[in-house]
Amino acid sequence: MTRHYFLTPEAHLLPRWQAAFADALPISVLPKADTADAVLWISTRLPEWRATLAQGGAGEHVRIVVISDSPTQAEGLEALEAGARGYCHALSTPAMLREVAVVVLHGGFWVGPELMARAIRATTARQSVIADMTDPVLERLTERERAVALAVARGLTNKEAAATLDITERTVKAHLSAIFEKLAVRDRMQLALKLSPYGELATS
Repeated sequence: MTRHYFLTPEAHLLPRWQAAFADALPISVLPKADTADAVLWISTRLPEWRATLAQGGAGEHVRIVVISDSPTQAEGLEALEAGARGYCHALSTPAMLREVAVVVLHGGFWVGPELMARAIRATTARQSVIADMTDPVLERLTERERAVALAVARGLTNKEAAATLDITERTVKAHLSAIFEKLAVRDRMQLALKLSPYGELATS
């Protein structure tokens, strides 16, 4: 069973956190490492949250999500670069918190669309060029899916990709679902890595 720890200055749970995870535990210090899968939710109200995140959590089975009362793109990027798998509003609905947990526990990243686009741009900027239309990986996709995949892998949001390709955002979302399934990736970040020259290593 997955454990959920909420690391906050007050070491207590908000009602919505408890509604999301009935067995959640409020803590004020890092939990001891164990072999069970766990999500460590670190509040940015904790003065030393950055130092705590830099410690790497409580073991290899722990996925870290930073929760903020006032999320910003700059803070979100900082959290991701420091090793967090997710970044979201501390007052997210219980359903949203559960969705975040599912994504990070399955190896994905959870951030808002604008922040994800910026994170992808930062990642691909450190890589070589994104694959072109003749890349073998893209042979698994239709022509339109290839165009969407390349646009998203370069860091475009769904809205930007739709405008660039002269299609609707709904169509972009539909193509992305098919792309993720065909290329066996979980999210936009993995898609960007998959289409980099070292993608097969980065997403394996």
